[in-house]
Amino acid sequence: MPDRQPLAGARDKECLSYRAKQSTDAGGTSPGWTHLLLHFPAVSPEKLGQHFLTDASWQERIARAIHIGDGVWVEIGAGHGEMTSRLARNADKVIAIELDRRLATRLREVTAPFRNVEVIESDVLAVNFGAVTKGASFSVYGNLPYYITSPILHRLFEHADRIAAIHIVIQFEVAVRIVAPPGRRDYGYLSVVSQWFTRPELVLRIPPGAFRPPPKVGSALVRLRMPGARETLDVGDEKAFLDFVKECFAQKRKNLRNNLRARLGTRAGELLREAGLSPDARAEELSVTKFAELFRLTR
Repeated sequence: MPDRQPLAGARDKECLSYRAKQSTDAGGTSPGWTHLLLHFPAVSPEKLGQHFLTDASWQERIARAIHIGDGVWVEIGAGHGEMTSRLARNADKVIAIELDRRLATRLREVTAPFRNVEVIESDVLAVNFGAVTKGASFSVYGNLPYYITSPILHRLFEHADRIAAIHIVIQFEVAVRIVAPPGRRDYGYLSVVSQWFTRPELVLRIPPGAFRPPPKVGSALVRLRMPGARETLDVGDEKAFLDFVKECFAQKRKNLRNNLRARLGTRAGELLREAGLSPDARAEELSVTKFAELFRLTR
């Protein structure tokens, strides 16, 4: 199956920041992996926002939590192979994606005993998932650079029809935003788009000490299982719907009527009443289902 067109807005400021940094080498030493790096020069991993999961007990807890089964697994940000071998012991095929050239070279050596591991040296946003998985369904595990979580998720959501589940280690605050229900301060566009494509769940909180170098913030393992609300809600044009949701959240301090005025003009208030919403309703109050209902009224 060929790649779909990227979702609107996926190449946001996070993505641009990432592109600017991607030419910088990354690496890093850590207690459990020093023997792999004795002859492997590296520079500060913070350059790519990398924090390697080096604590073996946390590796095991995560491996148990994601229920590594057979089939194809895509690993994003494979690093030194902290989780790659655990995936390879159970999966039929592991496609390990790593941007840093020196890490990718060493990763090929480390995973050589596993004939089911393919290492791809690439920017994950440039990977043709349809090609590398040969059109098969797949699951995802990734320890994501914190500042590029949203663009990576958007890229994966383009392939939601073929993904069974996404398991990602990310900044705790971003995890809270992904799983937030309506009415919470953390509920926003990222919440809606994630819940549109998946059923997200915060599985584990992970302390900074599990990583080298330790991040300055807490982390979490989030599981996003397909399908999400899109399975039962018909909006016709999915891209147009997500653009509409983004407009609704354009300025969170403003109510929906003001945010939608550019699109709907004076009809904004009328459509809110037709949807059973207050004239002063704000985007963070609406469930995914209510967004779909309001969008259909605008068509």
